[in-house]
Amino acid sequence: MKTFTLILFVLGLVLALPDAARASMGDGGGTYTAPADPDVVQAKKAIKDKNWDKAIELLNKAAARDPKNADIYNLLGFAERNRGNLDAAFKYYEQALALDPRHRGAHEYIGEAYLMAGNLAKAEEHLAKLDKLCFFPCEEYSDLKAAVARYKQQHPK
Repeated sequence: MKTFTLILFVLGLVLALPDAARASMGDGGGTYTAPADPDVVQAKKAIKDKNWDKAIELLNKAAARDPKNADIYNLLGFAERNRGNLDAAFKYYEQALALDPRHRGAHEYIGEAYLMAGNLAKAEEHLAKLDKLCFFPCEEYSDLKAAVARYKQQHPK
């Protein structure tokens, strides 16, 4: 009887997993991963090279093909923020968060953009959201927390 109860418990846990996690537990063959968008791959290289204009051009092409991809809008926000265009950055981060309210990268980056704009309260709102999203401290939470601490040190009341 104990074995049957344990089996039911484990089955319940597996069924509670997201579809992608359950699929990866299959027969060892792995899960299907869609090929990476070549424009996104090139845009990431352009971002690494700090070629913001090229990254934005490539990401806009990718977004036209995949308008529901929060990662693309997050990267667009990142590139625009680094180019110095905070208005466009906020627009793209908001798009990313509208598509995926749990997007940790977008919460981190929009928080950093709010710090650049001098809006500590909004940055702290996103830090609080990351605190709830990250069961254990995650990189996005740690990075934004450090940025908020630096901001407070540089801008004492």
